[in-house]
Amino acid sequence: MSRILHFPGDARRISGMSDPALPPLVPAEGLHVLHLFYDVDAEVWEDLTPGERSAARDRFRSTISAIRTQPDTQLLSFAVVGSKADLGFMLVGKDLQTLNAAEKRLGLSLGPGLLTPVYSYFSMTERSEYTTSEEDYVAKTLQGEKGLQPDTEEFNDALQEFRERMDKYGKDRLYPNLADWPVVCFYNMTKRRVPEQNWYALPFEKRKELMGGHARVGRQWAGKIRQLITGSTGLDDEEWGVTLFAKDTYDVKGIVYQMRFDEVSAVYADFGPFYIGLQLAPDPLIDRVLPDFSA
Repeated sequence: MSRILHFPGDARRISGMSDPALPPLVPAEGLHVLHLFYDVDAEVWEDLTPGERSAARDRFRSTISAIRTQPDTQLLSFAVVGSKADLGFMLVGKDLQTLNAAEKRLGLSLGPGLLTPVYSYFSMTERSEYTTSEEDYVAKTLQGEKGLQPDTEEFNDALQEFRERMDKYGKDRLYPNLADWPVVCFYNMTKRRVPEQNWYALPFEKRKELMGGHARVGRQWAGKIRQLITGSTGLDDEEWGVTLFAKDTYDVKGIVYQMRFDEVSAVYADFGPFYIGLQLAPDPLIDRVLPDFSA
C-alpha cells in the first residue's frame, strides 16, 4: 500500500479508518486519549518541488479534516514551543481502532520522511475516586455546615443542585469537549512509592483529604485554566497525563508553581517533561514549522 495518502472526492475516505471488518474497541466508560509529538525534516521539505509541497499541504489538511469527521473523535493540532518537538496533536475518541488508524495517518500526513515521532503518551479519561460522595455531602455540608434537615424544601433543593453539579462534573471528566484556547500544556505524572512518601500506603481517607486540598488550589484558577486529567496506569510509563488549556502562559506557569507547594505535589508526586503548544489550524501550522524563506 502506498505511503502517500490520496483523497479523491470525500475527504473521509481514509483506508482503515473505519473498517467494518474490525470490531470497535470502545471502553466501558470514558475515552481514549493520545498525545503525539513530531519533528519535521526541513531538508526533506526543501528538496520537494513546489508542486510536491502543495500536494503535501493538501494531504496534511485533508488528513486532519478526515479525522475530525470521524464519530466521537476530537483532534487538536499545535506548534510546539522550544526544541523538544516541532508540532503536536491531541487525539481523543471512543474507538481505539479509529484512533490508532488516525495516529498512523497523522505520521504520514505530510508524506514519507517528513515527520519523525519524538514522544507520545496514551491515556484514558476517568472518574476521580476522591470525588465527594452524596453521603459525605449530606453529612458534612448540608447537615453539618448548613444545619439543614432532611425532607425540607431547602434540603431537597440543595441536594438536587449537588446531584446535577456532580453529574455534569462526571460527564465533563469522562466525555470532555476540548478547549480551543491557544495555549496547550501537557505533562505526565506519577505518585511516589518510596519510604515515607508512598502514596499508596496511605489510608484512603487520608488520600481523599489531601486530594480535596489539592482540588481547592486548582479551583482558584477557574476561568483561566481548563484542566483534563487522564489515567494511564497499565497503558503508558507513568500514571496520569495532565493537559492544561489557557489563554495566557502566565496562568500555566502560575497554577503549576502554586500546586508545587501543595502536599500532594510537594511530597508525593513526580513529573515528566512539559510540552507547551500553540493551537493552530493546518495551514498556519505548516507555515509555522516549515516557513518559506523565499517568499
